[in-house]
Amino acid sequence: MTGRVLVAGFATRHVAQSARRAGYTVYAVDHFCDQDLTWCTDECLGFADLAELPEKIAELAARHPVDALVVTSGAETIGTAVPLCGTPPAKVERFLDKLEIQRFFEGLEVPVPPLAGTGDYPVMVKPRRGAGGWRNAAVKTAEELRRWEEAWPDVPYVAQQLVDGIPSSVSCVADGRRARAVAVNRQILRGEGESAHGFAGSVTPFSHPLAGEMIAAAERIAAASGCVGSVGIDFMAGEKPWAIEINPRFQATVDTVEMATGKSVFGLHMDACRGVIPEAMPQARQVAVRRILFAERDMRLDADLAPLAPRIADIPWPGTEFEEGHAVVSVYGCGKTETAAFEDLEQKTAAVRKLIGR
Repeated sequence: MTGRVLVAGFATRHVAQSARRAGYTVYAVDHFCDQDLTWCTDECLGFADLAELPEKIAELAARHPVDALVVTSGAETIGTAVPLCGTPPAKVERFLDKLEIQRFFEGLEVPVPPLAGTGDYPVMVKPRRGAGGWRNAAVKTAEELRRWEEAWPDVPYVAQQLVDGIPSSVSCVADGRRARAVAVNRQILRGEGESAHGFAGSVTPFSHPLAGEMIAAAERIAAASGCVGSVGIDFMAGEKPWAIEINPRFQATVDTVEMATGKSVFGLHMDACRGVIPEAMPQARQVAVRRILFAERDMRLDADLAPLAPRIADIPWPGTEFEEGHAVVSVYGCGKTETAAFEDLEQKTAAVRKLIGR
């Protein structure tokens, strides 16, 4: 079953592309409107501020009647007249607050880093709301915490005891009562600077001794959450699988999950919204990796990167200006092994850097 869908949120290319591949007619409201988003949509509208989203959705839906609205980050709580396929705003609100996520995990008695007490260091400081992890910080002293608070005044936050491990996630689909894992992913973080804990890519599948435990925990969490459609559970794979967050929306790992498994995440999402859950977790056919390249300085991109598709995505238009640290483009690598996938990634990255001129 296919139809006409409107995808809306801060960044939608990964979802719109998945929907088009699944046979849907796609429209999008997106902050960036990159080249490859226009390739997979019949029309896309840009916006500058998230407050503009409801008006833009209504405008596009008036021009192109659609069967369903699918939302990504930033649009989870928007209510519109377009039928929603995903977690209802009233349900999703809880999981946009990291303190509520903490309480939810504690109530399920799944391993979660404990909240830190006053004077406990080191800690992981995270804004209570927001995605991408770019403001998260490992804080070792009271002075470092004070500096974080000065950098982000009036931002409510949680502070958890710092746990060791490998950042990872389990992509699931759920129907509000049941859930099935689709893939286990390793997350690539930026690793340095003020956004050291910001998302910078993913590897699928993530082969780890705790993978089975993460799958079981993720399916239990996703089922208990009441979420519908695509939902991701973040973990730190350390001495145990520490549950970190719930993402009640499509995750940024969509690309590598689809490349690794050959399955349509959008198709699985729409099936789950109709109450159809896979009987078993798909098997990976190869290893896929995505890495986001960030501007190393303030820059203007004059080159056209479009000829490098489909091994790159989120392709900016020639003439786009970027501030230092902002995402420029995504690059992919694939292979039978993780080593081969990263070798492929490095070759593609070298071609991108040559065009960019750095």
